[in-house]
Amino acid sequence: MANIQLFSTLKSAFLPSTDAVNGAGAPAYAMTPRHQLAQYAATGCLHATFYANAEAQLSAVTGLCSQLDSAFIARTAVYFRERGYMKDMPALLTAILANARAAELAPTFGRVVNNGKMLRNFVQILRSGAVGRRSLGSRPKKLVQAWLNQATEAQLLSAAVGNSPSLADVVKMVHPKPAEAWREAFFAWLIGKPVDMASLPPLTRAFEAYKRDRTQPLPDVPFQMLTALELGAQEWAQLALQGSWQMVRMNLNTFARHGVFALEGMTKLIADKLRNPALIAKAGAFPYQLMAAYQAASPDVPMEVRGALHDALELALGNVPVVMGKVVVCPDVSGSMSAPVSGARGTASSAIRCIDVAALVASAMLRKNPETLVLPFEVKVVSCALSPADKVLDNAAKLAAQPGGGTNCSAPLAWLNQHKVHAELVVFVSDNESWVDARRGASAMMAEWEIFKRRNPKARLVCIDCAPNASTQACERDDVLNVGGFSDEVFKIVAAFAEGKLDGRHWVGEIEAIELPVA
Repeated sequence: MANIQLFSTLKSAFLPSTDAVNGAGAPAYAMTPRHQLAQYAATGCLHATFYANAEAQLSAVTGLCSQLDSAFIARTAVYFRERGYMKDMPALLTAILANARAAELAPTFGRVVNNGKMLRNFVQILRSGAVGRRSLGSRPKKLVQAWLNQATEAQLLSAAVGNSPSLADVVKMVHPKPAEAWREAFFAWLIGKPVDMASLPPLTRAFEAYKRDRTQPLPDVPFQMLTALELGAQEWAQLALQGSWQMVRMNLNTFARHGVFALEGMTKLIADKLRNPALIAKAGAFPYQLMAAYQAASPDVPMEVRGALHDALELALGNVPVVMGKVVVCPDVSGSMSAPVSGARGTASSAIRCIDVAALVASAMLRKNPETLVLPFEVKVVSCALSPADKVLDNAAKLAAQPGGGTNCSAPLAWLNQHKVHAELVVFVSDNESWVDARRGASAMMAEWEIFKRRNPKARLVCIDCAPNASTQACERDDVLNVGGFSDEVFKIVAAFAEGKLDGRHWVGEIEAIELPVA
């Protein structure tokens, strides 16, 4: 009889050897420069993570961009602004295009800088010197002027909320020359110059009138402009009704403190708003944002409203794929997954950790594919009883409560091989910093995957990375997909890959397919 161990060893010898070192100092596979930029754009937050500080991320991104053509940088910026709903990284990539005087700057700016917050981000990054300059330059200045001269009054008021720089600072930098009288009056009002109130546009005029006379109707302006005016319960209720979906999600505890839910009918109105499918889609809500709101809701927030958050979460998970055949999901519950998913921002750090995202993905896959096998892992596979009938948030909480340990990405595959499990799709959600199973040659994860493939020749492996990394434990090939991020776009990519609809370039190919005409 053939020596199985010998032939297994020989077969693994044909696997590619690792060629990089990950953040934990263990062997890994380097991603291509394009794939690395995509990974940083999908998960990078320009704030400290478990293995990388903000400066290291910035240095990595600028270094990668120096190796890549401007067309790919532009498509990456647009892809992750429009489909990944990212903010800082698309603004940084657009600023890099500005510094390089790239032909793609104008169309990229037009799609990335789609609100006042992004405009201020773009200006801040250029002025900081992070991309090699401390001035806007003529082309970026004209683009900013054009945005200011084309934005609606509502967009300008929204942009006026925030500092470093403020919109007033931006106006003083670029000196826009408005064609309309109302816009000229607005800019004068914004920077504190004397202005005839009658010449102001309607929303701004209503705001000034309300400040002088509280019997006036509550103006439809960003709520941050009103919070210093000591509003009562009725006024806060009106803000809840006219505010955006995201504004309402983020201010539930504020509404509770100001007595909004004690007003007749307000609990139902707010709950209906939160579970409205059209508003959820328009907001581009991340499932983890709803998890954060649910976890942060105080006991004073009514159960009906908390229930609406759960309903909204189920709707936000609409893109989780239903996969034919057996699915295995492996959430990483190791110690490094305790880092905030959007990086350490001091007191502004998100309460949602990488482990929460992993648990949410696993729970959602279980809900849509009830026969899914969930294998949480750290040094080894850990036991955690989950039911597809339970609420997604309840299952996610069980997974996230697992004790952390070292990271061993090969452990779930070794478990599947030991138990001779058959499956069509295996999904990992991890920060990819495996070190317990460090070895020479091919990674332990690839060696175990090769064994798994002998029993399951049509199986596919997906590695979802929730941290800004430049390496992986599973090298990219036809049956292996490495994808980063935590928006619903990731689920779409997984679904397409599971159905064999991605070309050989996989995730990078999706970015390269972005249409970006250049005049």
